[in-house]
Amino acid sequence: MLGRLILEDNTELIGTSFGARRSVSGEVVFATGMVGYPESLTDPSYQGQILVLTYPLVGNYGVPDKKVWESASIKVSGLIVSNYIDTPSHYSSRRTLAQWLAAENIPALEIKDSRALTKKLREKGVMLGKISFSPSPNPSPPGRGKSRIPPPRGRRLGGGDFADPNLRNLVAEVSTKRIVKSGSGRKTVVVFDCGVKQNIIRELVKRKIRVTVVPWDYDIFAKRLKFDGIVISNGPGDPKMATRTIAITKIALEKKIPILGICLGNQILTLAAGGDTYKLKFGHRGQNHGAILVGTKRAYLTTQNHGFAVKKIPKGFRAWFVNVNDKTNEGIIHEHLPFMSVQFHPESHPGPLDTGWIFDEFIKKLE
Repeated sequence: MLGRLILEDNTELIGTSFGARRSVSGEVVFATGMVGYPESLTDPSYQGQILVLTYPLVGNYGVPDKKVWESASIKVSGLIVSNYIDTPSHYSSRRTLAQWLAAENIPALEIKDSRALTKKLREKGVMLGKISFSPSPNPSPPGRGKSRIPPPRGRRLGGGDFADPNLRNLVAEVSTKRIVKSGSGRKTVVVFDCGVKQNIIRELVKRKIRVTVVPWDYDIFAKRLKFDGIVISNGPGDPKMATRTIAITKIALEKKIPILGICLGNQILTLAAGGDTYKLKFGHRGQNHGAILVGTKRAYLTTQNHGFAVKKIPKGFRAWFVNVNDKTNEGIIHEHLPFMSVQFHPESHPGPLDTGWIFDEFIKKLE
């Protein structure tokens, strides 16, 4: 069955469906990782987004057991690939990617010229789009992954508007609704679930830390929780929507409680401390992003997934890391107090293991 990806600039791409036959809208973004599609698809930071994978082969190692996913279900709104492989070969595979997508009612299209699509998103920036299975008012010839010349700008295709997920509180949508505890050890860390990847929790537990995961808006001070430090997790959308997390973080700063922010957590810590954030043109998504440790010539390969970044570093903090490619902020650290955050993912799942030491640095602050 054929389906269409329609962008807000009226570009239309036709592809072969290998997921659910359901029309969806969202923000169309791309990720450059060569592996890790199960982890990416279950990463809550992709909530509300249609994900374009640039690596040409997807599905070739199937879908592993749920215990290694980053959340309990697929979080992307839709998936676009260049070549879907329906004959996986890997010892950990439990089913095909198409079977998984169909079971979770997620649409997916095989569009051959995903390179042209990615170039458009880089040049013009990420844009709203929709996957549609309704008849096109200007049909292209049958075929896989073909595109057509866009009609005059401003004309709507396929009916309906393009919904912008960034206008919703995506953090509230993906956050846990209950407190979850795991691990054992002398120290306890509260993790604000703004869309937390499970490997963040695994990395803390591996280091003999007791972990208490709480909802994004849970007032840990009013509830008199006992803990030694705070982790503000990754998550989707505009950090300024996470107003309750920002407010609670402000109290933690006043109390000088050790804090580690990861990805969205970097932006939330920045806002709580008086800094500012902004939306990137096309974001950073993949496992091959270089970050330089400020004051050194040392660069680390990092896993990233974010569309917003730090614009103004708050007073008392300094830049900790910067992006090799576009020089955007990749982390902040306080000059004297135990507050730190990184824009990348030190839990690296999937991705390089260069920055796992960030967790060790944070744990030292708990002492």
